[in-house]
Amino acid sequence: MADRPVVVRIAPSPTGDPHVGTAYIALFNYAFAKQRGGKFILRIEDTDRTRSTKASEDMILASLRWLGFSWDEGPDVGGPNASYRQSERLDIYRHHVDTLVARGEAYWCTCAAERLDGVRKEQMARKENPGYDGRCRFRDPAEIKAERERGVAAVVRLKVPRGGDDPKKGNDGKAEPVKVRFTDLLRGELEFDTREIDDQVLLKSDGFPTYHLANIVDDHLMGVTHVMRGEEWISSTPKHVLLYQAYGWQAPAFAHLPLLRNADKSKVSKRKNPVSLSWFKEAGYFPDAMINFLGMMAFTFEDGREIFTLADFVQGFKLERVVLGGPVFDLKKLLWLNGRYLREQRSDEELVGYLQERLFSADYLKRVVSVVKERFEKSEDLIEYAPYFFTGTVSPAPEDLLVKSRSKKESMAIWEALAEKVDTQQDFSGPRVEELLNAFLAEKGLSAKELFMPLRWLVTGKKATPPLHDTMAVLGRERVRTRIRAGLAALHVLQEKPQPTT
Repeated sequence: MADRPVVVRIAPSPTGDPHVGTAYIALFNYAFAKQRGGKFILRIEDTDRTRSTKASEDMILASLRWLGFSWDEGPDVGGPNASYRQSERLDIYRHHVDTLVARGEAYWCTCAAERLDGVRKEQMARKENPGYDGRCRFRDPAEIKAERERGVAAVVRLKVPRGGDDPKKGNDGKAEPVKVRFTDLLRGELEFDTREIDDQVLLKSDGFPTYHLANIVDDHLMGVTHVMRGEEWISSTPKHVLLYQAYGWQAPAFAHLPLLRNADKSKVSKRKNPVSLSWFKEAGYFPDAMINFLGMMAFTFEDGREIFTLADFVQGFKLERVVLGGPVFDLKKLLWLNGRYLREQRSDEELVGYLQERLFSADYLKRVVSVVKERFEKSEDLIEYAPYFFTGTVSPAPEDLLVKSRSKKESMAIWEALAEKVDTQQDFSGPRVEELLNAFLAEKGLSAKELFMPLRWLVTGKKATPPLHDTMAVLGRERVRTRIRAGLAALHVLQEKPQPTT
C-alpha cells in the first residue's frame, strides 16, 4: 500500500447531534492524511431510514467546520466519487450484492423474524452465542426464489467460511477451523475464528444495505487506503476482511483508536457528560481549545507540550505515539484548557466580541426580554430575576426535583424519559416545546401541576419563572437537556426517605 496515495474517511450517521467522538476520530484521520499529502473524505452513512435526518447531517457538517476541518470530498463539496450519501448509492450496493450471490459468496434468506427470535432464545438457553443457524444457506435456491416471487420478505447474507465437519451447522465439511487474520497498525496481528462470526446480513428486506456492505463497497470505490476508527469496530473487522476477500479486493490498513471514556472507565455517553458538539459551541468553548483537548485524548507530543493548534497536531502527529489506554473525557481538563485559550490566546477586544456573540447578542437578549419584560422594573433586576438565562448550570436542591407523589426511582425514570424526548426535538420553538410537554404529560399520565414545578426547578433553579415552555425555548435544547441530566445525577445521590406506614 506504500505506492498508493493516502486516502482516509470519516462516515458519521446523521441520526442525532454531532458527537464529540466523531470529532475525535476525524482529528486523527485528518492529521494522518494531511501530514502525508493525502485525501480526507467525509461520507454520510444515512441508511438508517427511521432515524437519519437532513437536520442532523447539517449540524454535523457545521460542527466539524466550526472545529476547523475541511474535506477534499464530501456531500457538500462533491468529488469524483459522488454521491457521498449512502442513501443515494443504493443501485451500487444492489449491483455488488448481486455479484456476491452469483459467485456463491452470499445467499438469499427468507427466515421470518419470529423464527430468528426462537432460534436465538434456544441458543441462549443452551448458553451458546446467539446467531443465525444457517438454515437458508443449505436450502435449495429455487425454493427461496419461489418464496421471494410470492412476496416473502428476504435479506441477503454473507456465506462466512466455516470450520468443523457438520454441514447442518454451516461448516461446509471442512475439518479445520477457518481463521481470519488482519494487522491493526496500533495493536499488531489479530486473529478470529469464523465459527464465532455470524452469516451477517448484507442487504435488508427494504433494499437498503447494512453498514457492513455499504462500508466496504464505498471504501473500495473511493480508494480508501487506511481505516482509522474506534476500537468498538474491532469485532466487525473480520467480517469486513471476509467481504474484501469475497470480492477479491485489497483491504485497507486498519487502526482502531481507543474509545473516549468517562472517569469510571465507561464509554463516554450523554447520560454522564455533554457529548454534543453543539452544546460545547453554545456553552462558549473555543474550537481550538476543543481540538487541543481531543488531540490530548490518545496522543502525546515528544516534547510534552499541552497547548497546540490543529496545524501543530498535523505536523507532529505520529501513529506510533497513540496511547491505547482508555482516554478519560475530563471536562475539568477541557475547562482548564479553554481558560488558557481565553486568557492567553485572545485579546480584550476579541473577548468582548466573543461575549457579545455567545452570551449577550442582540438576538438572544431580545428573546430573553420578550419573556421576562413584565417581571422586572429596571435593568439590573434582569440578572437577579433570571440568572438562569446567563449561566451554564443551575443548582436546585435535589429534593425539589422529585415529582409529586412519585418515588425517587419513578422521578428519575420520568426525567430520563423527558431527556430522551428533548434529545430528539429538533424544533425547539415555544409552540413545539409546549406540544412536547403536553404530549409527555398524556403519555406519563401526569398533571401539569405534578410535572411543571420540579421541571421548573430542574431547568432554571427557580420556583417562579415566565411560562415554562417559553423559558425552555429561550434557554435552548442544549442547555435544557444538559440541566435535566445534571438533575438526574443530583437525584441519584439523594437518600430516599422511607415511606410512612399505614
